[in-house]
This record gives sequence, structure tokens and C-alpha cells, in this order.
Amino acid sequence: MAEVKVHGIFAGPFNKRVELALKLKGVEYVYIEEDRSNKSVELVKYNPIYKQVPVLVHNGKPICESLIILEYIDETWESAAPLLPNDPYQRSMARFCANLIDDKLMGAMYKVCYGKGEEKEKGLDEVFEVLKYLDNELQDKKFFGGDNIGFLDIVASYIALWFGAIQEAIGMELLTKQKFTKLSKWIDEFLCCGIVMEHLPTRESLVPLYIAQFEAAKASS
Repeated sequence: MAEVKVHGIFAGPFNKRVELALKLKGVEYVYIEEDRSNKSVELVKYNPIYKQVPVLVHNGKPICESLIILEYIDETWESAAPLLPNDPYQRSMARFCANLIDDKLMGAMYKVCYGKGEEKEKGLDEVFEVLKYLDNELQDKKFFGGDNIGFLDIVASYIALWFGAIQEAIGMELLTKQKFTKLSKWIDEFLCCGIVMEHLPTRESLVPLYIAQFEAAKASS
């Protein structure tokens, strides 16, 4: 049997993507909790450039970066629960939207949380721009992947869970049902899935972590 290990951190959105994909595929794995302030020798060995989680280790071979890992999982265990669409255009759009979340949305939320004045306002504009695009991308589908959770749904788990926790921690409502009807409906569908409920952290566990993080940043500024 193949040996699969996942290096991650508690409630980390990137390693939770990897774990969720493995669970959907029915792949057994060993989870290794990392300490950000005291990274293991194995983590530094497997990811010497970034020294960050997640790292998937499959039969001794490390794969880094969550989006790359998701594609690796989909190709390696291709017979079970396909993550990416078969259609080349739909597959390219899923990748585009995934990059949009990781690059633009997360960057914009950083500006909202830590920026001031014009920088914060620019961040808000960018957040709404990405959310509107994704809301339209859903069309009338249950999930981004259609009837089943797919690649983009896993990546967008950041929006379904972590984004909401950040909103609550900073006392702002950005993603509302009034503004983003389809995206809000998708969040409800996604978070109610048994496998998601079982393997993702709760919003209640995330909010205090973000509050402490933001207060620490404010105290040091």
C-alpha cells in the first residue's frame, strides 16, 4: 500500500484542502502537525525553498503547494471522485478561478485586515470584484464542480469557512446573501456536506485565532 503523509497546521486552509481531497478520493494518510515557530526537520527537508505547509509525501516523494498537490492527487488516484472537469475549457476555468482566490482574493483580504485609508478601500473593491465573479461563475450549479464537490469547491473552502471567520473577527460583513445570492447558497450546501463537516474545523474555533492574530499585529504596529 502506498504511504501518504500530509504535513500541516491546525485549521490551516491550505492543508485542509489537501486532506479534503484525499478524503473524497478515499485515500488513507498520516497527518503530521507542524509548529510554525519550530518547524520539523522533515518539513524543511521536503520544502527547503518555502519551508511551509502543506507538503504531501507520497512514497517518500514530496509535493508542495496546495493547488499543485490537488492536481497530483487527482491524477494519481484518477479512478475515484474526479476533481477537475474533463472538458479542457472548464478545467482551465477552474484553475483560473483557483488562482483568483489564492492570488487576488487573499491578497485583497490582507489589505482589508491590515491596510489603512486608500489601501484598505482598494482591498474592499478587489474583494467584491472577485466575489462577484465567482458568484456569476456558479450560475445555477449546486457546486462549482456541478452535482459533486470538485477542485474549485475544495479551493473555495477558504471562502466558505475561513473568509467568514475573518469577517467576524474584524467586525465586517462583506459576503452577504443580499449581495451574493448564489455564493451564499453554495456555502450552505458545501458546509452541510457530511465529509466537509467531519474534516474541516468549525468557524467558532477559527474566530478567536484570528482575533488574537489581529490584536497582536495591532499591538506591535
